[in-house]
Amino acid sequence: MSTIIVQHDDCFHHDPGPNHPESPRRIKAILSGLDEVKSLEKLPAPQATVEQIRAVHPVDFWTGIQQQEPAEGRIAIDADTFLNRGSIDAALRASGGLCFAIDQLLADKALRAFCAVRPPGHHSEPERAMGFCLLNHVAIGALHALENPSIERVAIIDFDVHHGNGTQAVFEENPNVLFVSSHQVPLYPGTGSVEETGCGNILNLPLAPGDNGKAFRKTWSQKGLPAVHDFAPDLILVSAGFDAHRRDPLAQLELENADYRWITEEICELSKDCSQGRVASILEGGYDLKALASAGREHVLGLG
Repeated sequence: MSTIIVQHDDCFHHDPGPNHPESPRRIKAILSGLDEVKSLEKLPAPQATVEQIRAVHPVDFWTGIQQQEPAEGRIAIDADTFLNRGSIDAALRASGGLCFAIDQLLADKALRAFCAVRPPGHHSEPERAMGFCLLNHVAIGALHALENPSIERVAIIDFDVHHGNGTQAVFEENPNVLFVSSHQVPLYPGTGSVEETGCGNILNLPLAPGDNGKAFRKTWSQKGLPAVHDFAPDLILVSAGFDAHRRDPLAQLELENADYRWITEEICELSKDCSQGRVASILEGGYDLKALASAGREHVLGLG
């Protein structure tokens, strides 16, 4: 198997509270789901550098977040997003882990990668942490990849049940990045309509509450995957949220484990035609621990 798993124990130390769905137990769940998968190489995630972060987030924004990290207890950035001692290191490992994974792929040391890291990132806008997210890891990774002379175009595929408003905000005027997202509408954060098209590089694929794998597969087969193919990216990044699963408590889509295996295999098959097979994926949402373990396992198996 040519898939690497990138992780770091610092990602256990971000703790938004005992009743918060974005729990450290999420990492334990997804790693436990991978225990039976053979031949996975696990590599430690480094911290993101200042240069990598400031490509997306202004220095003043990130400095302000760092200065808010408490020595003990936790503080609220908004109603859903919290900081405790350890949150900053966790976020840095998540962003740095994806950049590291991309470097491994571009150096031909691996073909595929999954970053089992947290907190998630796709809601974080350039100057606003929100929706459990502090740094936008996939945006940082995409711009890091574009620094490599061999990479001219990056596609970001996001199948989290919540729209990746932060990722869209970063790239809506960047024609070198395609952002394709399926997500439930209506649902937090309230963005992601089909009318939001950026500079022709944003494709939103809303799904209705109650939609199942059949609707999900039809949407991606007829619209999402052809758009990625036509864009011909040199690298594909995946914001892998598993909260569209039927068991997830925060939404009302009805995906099964097999749907995550299907979309992953479809992405990888497509990647053979454009990105030399290279796909790097990073964990976003997924808040039922049993579903997260099983769907995450199917995703990694689908990476091959």
